[in-house]
Amino acid sequence: MFARLGRFCYRRRKLVVVLWLVVFVAGIANTGRVTDRLGGGQQASESMESVLAARLLTDHSEFGGRVSAVVEGTDLRGRIVGARDDLGRVDGVGRVLDPFSPHLPEAGRALFVADDRGAVLVVVDMERNLSVDEQHRTEEAIAARLHAVPGARVTVGGPALLQREINEQTRRDTEKGELIALPLTLLAMVAIFGGAVAAGIPIVGALASIACGMLVMLGLQRLMDLDPNVLSVSTVLALGLSIDYALLMVNRFREERYAGRTVPAAIERTVASAGRTITFSALTVALSLAGLFVFPSPIFRGIGSAGVGVVLFALIAGVTLVPALLGMASRRVGVGRHRPERPSDDGTFARLARLTRRRPLVATVLLTAALLATGAPFASVTFVNSSANLLPEGFEARRFAELTAERFPGQGAPPITIVASTSRSELALWAAELERDDDDIARVLPPTQVTAGLSSIDVVPEASEHDRIGRQLVTRIRADQPSFRIWVTGETAVLVDFLDEVRRYAPWAVTLMVVATFVLLFAMTGSLLVPVKALVMNVLSLAASFGALKLIFQDGYLHGYLGFTPTGGLEPFVPVLVFCFAFGLSMDYEVFLLSRITELRDAGMDNDRAVEIGLQRSGKIITSAALLMIIVFAGFAVGRMLAIKELGVAMAIAVAVDATVVRCLLVPATMALLGEANWWAPKPLRRLHERYGLREAPPAERQAFDGFPSTPASLR
Repeated sequence: MFARLGRFCYRRRKLVVVLWLVVFVAGIANTGRVTDRLGGGQQASESMESVLAARLLTDHSEFGGRVSAVVEGTDLRGRIVGARDDLGRVDGVGRVLDPFSPHLPEAGRALFVADDRGAVLVVVDMERNLSVDEQHRTEEAIAARLHAVPGARVTVGGPALLQREINEQTRRDTEKGELIALPLTLLAMVAIFGGAVAAGIPIVGALASIACGMLVMLGLQRLMDLDPNVLSVSTVLALGLSIDYALLMVNRFREERYAGRTVPAAIERTVASAGRTITFSALTVALSLAGLFVFPSPIFRGIGSAGVGVVLFALIAGVTLVPALLGMASRRVGVGRHRPERPSDDGTFARLARLTRRRPLVATVLLTAALLATGAPFASVTFVNSSANLLPEGFEARRFAELTAERFPGQGAPPITIVASTSRSELALWAAELERDDDDIARVLPPTQVTAGLSSIDVVPEASEHDRIGRQLVTRIRADQPSFRIWVTGETAVLVDFLDEVRRYAPWAVTLMVVATFVLLFAMTGSLLVPVKALVMNVLSLAASFGALKLIFQDGYLHGYLGFTPTGGLEPFVPVLVFCFAFGLSMDYEVFLLSRITELRDAGMDNDRAVEIGLQRSGKIITSAALLMIIVFAGFAVGRMLAIKELGVAMAIAVAVDATVVRCLLVPATMALLGEANWWAPKPLRRLHERYGLREAPPAERQAFDGFPSTPASLR
């Protein structure tokens, strides 16, 4: 099948390129539509109690979205009253609340005045059922009128404007990451390949995959709301994997030309061998990302769906567009003038394999201990809901959140909102008793009657580091149910529910990834021990990444160089994404290595020689691909959004450790330690693999092509 695909892509290379050009134009043309629709939904699952409670409040609320502002200055009463009248005339505004509003209850006025009396809070609620465009226009009009309050300093914020700033900064970071990563990647590939044309083919494949990623997200937006992080994550994945796959294809094409194949034969052989390898690789990465589907939360399912789509399109580009481009530029990509002969099988990576083979047990123990030690700091990780702190310092929505937390009463810790199926008076009595019995409660705010039979109240916990007291209070309130039904929500409750979901579903996600990867590796190698060892190696390579993630972003090491302000913890969804993405990419490099070793084993080599030559032939590709992937991740890590910075840094470290310490040292050491036992499998499974297993095409040295003569390149 792969050989036939290679022949087709060579013979119809112009048609293949034109079709991909159409796809590229369509994807780029829809970029604006994709970015404009991001961030419409929530990260947490609808099944969470905190989300159900928030939905109850939203469904029964008289108003829709909200825009708030901190107004600082003198003679604020006169300025605010004038601004209130002006705001009330804006289309789409439902009501305006401020400390001087005549219909605001006296008990609630103190919440709108700063502790130092130098600022007041103005809250503008919009009408329900506004369309997205109408809501955006109303938000802009409200913000413009608030900023126009004479003689006052105004800081505007609120959930809607916070989301808009996050979306806009995510888009800018994605564009910046592409502008940094693509030129640096091209320069690195020119150095690797020794020519601009060979280096340009992977870049073209990457651009085509990015465009496909936009089409994937456009389609997904018809089915679900996508978090803004999906844009950057999908772009990073498309860019990195496409370059990896094209790099492998171009390198294999050159090997075939060094072996004396004609251009058509070399392309057929390249797709039949390297195309099969990247198919295995793409399947392992896609299955790793499929682990995200186990989690109910939309952020995981959105990123998982977009990621799987991007991986598949990167694969399709690798086995169709890249061969077509190789056929069109074969004279500039084939055997280089600087190296007329095939590279030697006795090089740096072969020497590394022989070095670890001398003391395989010592090397395995020392390297394993070192990797475990690097992951030890993650044992004391703390998770936080950064919210506005996801934005860099200086953004207005973040300044608003900081001002309200610092200067207004009841804002020291995020309030815990309790929604109850009872009257306001009965809820107030129960909350007063709760406040009397629990010393961790700082204050209880006046209750609100949401609708007949449904009321709500805010309970403010004592301030504590990482809101530790607030989390404990959420758990106690839920455990001590009153005679009426209550639902607990708020920022702290959402974080508690989100972490509970991760703990509950993570084992199932890991199980899915492990079983699927094991089956694929067994189908490729016919061994039981090689897949088990590969899975263990992946976990070890993740340890360094997780340890560094905690030290850098929670403890604050290197924050000055990386350009962020530590929040004292990690975003809870980031380690889950790092695990799934890094697991898939680590297996990506394992497939690159194992495919070569298995190919040589099938040719009759013994274990040690197959490992040595397999590492030599794939080591440069693995380290080159890792270098390019690190450039891509680093390009996005220089962005300003904290979550993407965390993901980019963690992934760059994971790839660097995996491609060097693990693949070049630990894997050959363990394979030398096990020897021929690497390839053991029970007889029934061996017969199963012999009948149904997926093997590499025969090695180039022993391959006879039908229809394509093996003419030396010098005579071509």
